[in-house]
Amino acid sequence: MHQFKEQIERISTKLKAAKQKDKQLKVFGASYHKYTIHPPLEEAQLSGFEKEHNISLPGSFRAFLLYVGHGGVSQAGSAAGPYYGIYPLKKGADDLTSNPEEYLSEPVKIYPGISDDEWNNLIKETEREDLSDEAYDAAIQNIYTGILPIGSQGCAFIHGLVLNGEHAGKVVNIDIDRQKPRFTFENNFLDWYERWLDEIISEDLLADGVSWFGYAMGGSVTSLLEKYHAASDKTTRLNCITGIVCKRSVEPAVAAILEKEYREAEEEYKRDWLQALTKFSYPLAKPHLVAYSDIDLLSVAKFIWWYAKDKSREWQEVIEKNILNIHDEEIFRFCTYLLEEMKVDYAHLIVPMTTHSNEDIRKTAFYTLGKVKKKAAYLDVFINGLNDPSNNVVHAALQALSGVKDKRLLPVYKKIAERFPTEQDHILSNLGHRLAEMGLTIEKLKK
Repeated sequence: MHQFKEQIERISTKLKAAKQKDKQLKVFGASYHKYTIHPPLEEAQLSGFEKEHNISLPGSFRAFLLYVGHGGVSQAGSAAGPYYGIYPLKKGADDLTSNPEEYLSEPVKIYPGISDDEWNNLIKETEREDLSDEAYDAAIQNIYTGILPIGSQGCAFIHGLVLNGEHAGKVVNIDIDRQKPRFTFENNFLDWYERWLDEIISEDLLADGVSWFGYAMGGSVTSLLEKYHAASDKTTRLNCITGIVCKRSVEPAVAAILEKEYREAEEEYKRDWLQALTKFSYPLAKPHLVAYSDIDLLSVAKFIWWYAKDKSREWQEVIEKNILNIHDEEIFRFCTYLLEEMKVDYAHLIVPMTTHSNEDIRKTAFYTLGKVKKKAAYLDVFINGLNDPSNNVVHAALQALSGVKDKRLLPVYKKIAERFPTEQDHILSNLGHRLAEMGLTIEKLKK
């Protein structure tokens, strides 16, 4: 373990510094593990686990367990670490399959850069509908051979440790529901763990809602820019930009560099550089966003919503110019987010979209129209929505009419009750709510 001595000492020091930096336990999972880690394992305990499972743990993970600590107070007794912490050695071994003694010692099948086709072929057996529980467990075991689960990220996500092969020692993010795994960017467990501490100390992980650790490339903005320009493949370059986007903030001088990168970037990278620029300097980004809205309105609307929603009103003209030509529901939805944020009367922009050929756009249009202050003035529009052939649109129109008690709606409501003699898509329950506001029930309406 001599090769890890200096890093172990750094990690021990940084663990204390991270705890001091995050006194309010804002980092994802910190309120569970509280930066607590229990005393290290004895060599005999570690060797016993390896012998029991016929494996050799990678040196960096061994060093952590023998010299930093083992176990703690988080879920499953996990030690301080990314997300909900690092499992005690035996705790998570059966997270992926009930036979860890068999699958842990087998050669690893997954690797960084595994293609979609290779992954889909690997999981094909698990998707058969006629599998018994035992056969399904065996199929899962076949996918994740040689991967030791070392911690939970919540829901169906865990992080695992590669035990053998070319990438032994690397950490991999796994979705138990069989989405393709995503390998972390560090070479071994200690590098991954130390990066987590570094990003707490730098406050990158202290921002509200940050839960991306291990899914984006780490390092300073300067180092990421260097890697970007040195890389020859698109994947690495995009990972570098994503790593920059994940920073909490940058200096004004760096924002100017990001604008230069956007100006000079090849077309396939412009969108990502524009995202970075918008996050860190909206004033520099705005003229580029205006120009880019003619190319990719969805991305522009997303960037404004994510990073500059307080500037939404500046985008009313752009939305007015484009809205009637929108045929994609996601673009329309993000534009409605911005319109709502503007605190202006936007009904005249939404009404035409209630008759759009796209069902999802009509549904979103009624949902949005239901939020305007004087929605009762658009009763005829809502009545059209209540007669729409799509159940989803009828449902949206019913919800949007909350608080509107105009008796001219009653004949239309009666038609809905006749059209839907039994519940479909929560339509009758919402109809009941609207009638209750008027002192009626569906039964009384029918009579």
